[in-house]
Amino acid sequence: MEQISHQSVLLNQAVEALNIKPSGHYLDATFGRGGHSKMILSQLDSTGRLSVVDCDPEAIKVAEQLQLQDKRLSIYADGFEQALTGMQDANLQFDGILFDFGVSSPQIDQAERGFSFQKDGPLDMRMNNSTGITAAEWVNSASVDEMKKVFWRYSEEKNAGRIARKIVEVREEKPIETTFDLADLVSEINPPFYKVKKHPATRVFQAIRIFINDELGQVERVLPLAFDLLRQGGRLVVISFHSLEDRLVKRFIRTLSLPAKVDRRMPVIPDDAKQPVLKSLGKPIKAVDHDDNVRARSAIMRVAEKL
Repeated sequence: MEQISHQSVLLNQAVEALNIKPSGHYLDATFGRGGHSKMILSQLDSTGRLSVVDCDPEAIKVAEQLQLQDKRLSIYADGFEQALTGMQDANLQFDGILFDFGVSSPQIDQAERGFSFQKDGPLDMRMNNSTGITAAEWVNSASVDEMKKVFWRYSEEKNAGRIARKIVEVREEKPIETTFDLADLVSEINPPFYKVKKHPATRVFQAIRIFINDELGQVERVLPLAFDLLRQGGRLVVISFHSLEDRLVKRFIRTLSLPAKVDRRMPVIPDDAKQPVLKSLGKPIKAVDHDDNVRARSAIMRVAEKL
């Protein structure tokens, strides 16, 4: 398979935010192609350790090559939710955890992965392409109402209903099998004025990808796991690529950063009142301010420390 380069998003900023201790234990929960991991390893001494997680078989191959060169690396070939649950069961603790949510450039650039409307390939979109329902299987079986809800909820597609009805109409004649099949169909529906800023299929592809991979559900479930795995003083660094993800991260950090609400009329605050357990560090950092990676322009990074 063609080797495709990958530029890690907010590479320097993310690793700096982890506040690396040379002898610490760190977790790169979304390995990708290892950009962040390699920089973390470069700052660890011989006693430091790095664990990495990814469910993409191609990413795991890259991680295994890196592990041959560096025995400080441990690999978990699984979804980050399953992997972190296993780490919790094993009572592991980390000095810093990094999440780089979203699709990596190699996944987008490989037509056979079916993420991009700019390359013709099978309509797949699965992060782990060895399991689960494909995007093609879903669009060829889902009802109009289900598709409409997905397109609106995950991308606020203004023409969600029309696109859903068009998909059902087209698939009755011929299954929708490729990325171009779907992209061309959406382009026919969206009016010309809607195409000015971005490809008319951008929102639909995003919505289907988020739905197929349960991306938002996984973010909600994995952040509490990550918090439990952090040592006191450990850093949680999260890079998100769209507002729906970032909203979940922001809400999680804010919830754990606030003390319990106490009735102002109470003369004494109860000893068992909920105290903040997480501290938000600095303002969110946007990739547009630091990166020349066009695909990463929407990325935003939030950092918190466990109290």
